[in-house]
Amino acid sequence: MTEQNLSPQRSGPSLEGRTAIVTGGASGIGEACARSFAERGARVTVADLNAEAAQKLASEIGGTAWPLDLSDTAALEDLEIDADILVNNAGIQRVAPIHEFAPDAWRLIHRLMLESPFLLIRAVLPGMYERGYGRIINISSVHGLRASEFKSAYVAAKHGLEGLSKVTALEGATHGVTSNCVNPSYVRTPLVEKQIADQARLHGIPESEVVEKIMLTESAVKRLVEPREVASLAAWLASEDAGMTTGASFAMDGGWSAR
Repeated sequence: MTEQNLSPQRSGPSLEGRTAIVTGGASGIGEACARSFAERGARVTVADLNAEAAQKLASEIGGTAWPLDLSDTAALEDLEIDADILVNNAGIQRVAPIHEFAPDAWRLIHRLMLESPFLLIRAVLPGMYERGYGRIINISSVHGLRASEFKSAYVAAKHGLEGLSKVTALEGATHGVTSNCVNPSYVRTPLVEKQIADQARLHGIPESEVVEKIMLTESAVKRLVEPREVASLAAWLASEDAGMTTGASFAMDGGWSAR
């Protein structure tokens, strides 16, 4: 009888020897991506506003913590970043009608979710070009493909991120650099949980009805997306297998955008 190999096996594509930066990496989708990349052999930098949470996760996965405020975009202008993979994930949400939307909140969302991805891509591309390999993965949203009421800043920022990703794909193509968007619907994260009270107030319904009547109404699959599902797709996009996949937007929305 042959002896079985009982050592743990990694599932999915290998990222052995690669370096990755994940923004908003200490929780939600970012945490799932950081863990998934590390499990596949990548050395991960966890970039997050919450320094304590970033350090805790980095210690668990053998990575590095990078505490920073990505909304302070002036501080990002002179960055030079050396990494094989960049995941632009950090984001926030504000929900209000356009005529009541605070201008400062609009600007904050756009600095964090559009301007800072531009500056990070700008900082990481020279090294990627030099090595002839790079993966830019932008965590967009179904709201990068569709609009919803009361989310003017978020929808506009995600639509802008879609365009930025496509331009990055075109410019990076001859340098071995790909750029893609992942477009989930509502994901089971703290960001989504924080929206429930605001959505209940705006729509005049109990908080207990928000997920079913607001968040899942357009989705054919009636459940929230799990962070690990987004991370699984991101890991493939980060791999060598995805070399011909660029300038694309991958809907993970339970059929929402099929309507």
